[in-house]
Amino acid sequence: EKLTKEIAEHDEDISVWTGDEKAATKVREIEKANYDAIHKDYSESVDALQRAITVVKEQSHDRKQASLVQVSALKELKLMPDEARRTIDAFLQQDPEGLAVTAPEAAGYEFQSHGIVEMLEKLLDEFMQERTTLEKEEMNGKHAYDMLMQDLNAQIKQATADRTEKSEAKAKNLQSKADAEGDLKDTSD
Repeated sequence: EKLTKEIAEHDEDISVWTGDEKAATKVREIEKANYDAIHKDYSESVDALQRAITVVKEQSHDRKQASLVQVSALKELKLMPDEARRTIDAFLQQDPEGLAVTAPEAAGYEFQSHGIVEMLEKLLDEFMQERTTLEKEEMNGKHAYDMLMQDLNAQIKQATADRTEKSEAKAKNLQSKADAEGDLKDTSD
């Protein structure tokens, strides 16, 4: 009677812990998918910003519209703040022909491009920091999941061993009882 109750308790524990494993795994899969998507956005943004900064820095005062495709593409990034989009638009709408006419206007252009380079470099730094933070959070989340799985697996393994031991003891007790009853019947016949 006592062993039957203890075996049932082990079965219940094993069932609960197995359910916990499945639930934790589903949550981990969702977290990983979210991480992958966000990390991809940050990586694409960092890459695009690096290319655009290079393009803007390399331009002379006779910039060509074709070379600004990299800068224009930044407006399409999911993570690009609205204020940065407006600044990029304003930069792209400057008249490239008028900028090369006289030295003061060329200097005005250099100031404008310097401003956009500063803004893009600031965004690049922010995105790289945010991506690094995201990577650390992912690493911590994975570590916590691994530790939880290790703990649950150990609990399940121990409960299974205890259950097996008690089942064997119960079977042995039943066999001993049956043997004793058989011996009693043999002696009473």
